[in-house]
Amino acid sequence: MDRSQKTDAVAQLNAVFSEAGVVVVTRNLGLTVAQSTDLRTKMRDVGASYQVAKNRLAKLALKDTDYTGIEAYLTGPTALAYSADPVAAAKAAVNFAKTNDKLEIVGGSMGSQVLNAEGIKALAAMPSLDELRGTIVGLLNAPATKVVRVISEPASKLARVFSAYGAKEAA
Repeated sequence: MDRSQKTDAVAQLNAVFSEAGVVVVTRNLGLTVAQSTDLRTKMRDVGASYQVAKNRLAKLALKDTDYTGIEAYLTGPTALAYSADPVAAAKAAVNFAKTNDKLEIVGGSMGSQVLNAEGIKALAAMPSLDELRGTIVGLLNAPATKVVRVISEPASKLARVFSAYGAKEAA
């Protein structure tokens, strides 16, 4: 890489760190191209990204961001998984690491909160933002459906009684 490419890479990584909700640092222990492509596809499916970056450039890009604490994790063959959703990248990385021993979760950060590997695994166990929204909508809808059921139940009971009397008189 020449100097201008390095400057562009640092600026791009700095933009990523400024917008990301979570950054997960992983260690690549010999992933094949097919496995790496599969991981990137799984990341993309949940709205996350996976990027191999030079550690020195990533450390430069960390300056003036909330993620300066992950600088210690940037040693050896590392890659960064990141997403705006605080759970998506962690969940995708941890799920892939469960099935593939060539990817190791090193640590990460959620804003200024630095997390070790166990913290990332705990974060991955949490429900995603979309799952939480679905749960909240379900909780908000439940009382409305119960109210409708309570209101309509006496009318349906009356209709059944009238129907039974009508059937009795017809017989």
